[in-house]
Amino acid sequence: MRGARAARHERLLDDIVAEFPGFAIVPKRTSGLQRAIGVALSAVTLGGQRHYLTRYHTVLFGKLYVPDAWGLMDDEARYILLRHERVHLRQRRRMGDVTMAFVYLCVFAPLFFAWGRARIEWEAYVETIRATAEVHGLDAARALEDEIVRRYVGPDYGWMWPFPRTIRRWFADVIADLEAEAASSG
Repeated sequence: MRGARAARHERLLDDIVAEFPGFAIVPKRTSGLQRAIGVALSAVTLGGQRHYLTRYHTVLFGKLYVPDAWGLMDDEARYILLRHERVHLRQRRRMGDVTMAFVYLCVFAPLFFAWGRARIEWEAYVETIRATAEVHGLDAARALEDEIVRRYVGPDYGWMWPFPRTIRRWFADVIADLEAEAASSG
């Protein structure tokens, strides 16, 4: 265990390992499975998702597979990312690997209308928005909207929910909750 002076993301890592004892951070480039997934995603999205190995972090089988960019991230960015990925670890525990994979990949369709993936990712993006507000303030959290919408309606997640108004409504609800929480505590 690290002391109180440890970086915020290191303290969160300690909490994650305590909650998920088999958890580890693994470089994507060292995993044949991750490299194969990267090739498959690039092919299925016609090159739209060609950054899987270099920009995206992936929780799979209780491990966090990280791109080379992990080494360049500062403490705050790692903390926010780990908050997002811990949600996926909890979803995996709640659903199990088979059910989570089925929901993520098949409900309703693997591409263009992936309601299951959209909802799984939304639960984690809510945590990203909350962590960003905690670390950088509510204005920084508000500034995430366009990037999150882009990811949902574009090739990053296989055009998982191509309805930007829905994503913007979900986003507005989270911001309204954060504003209400700030008003009641201040």
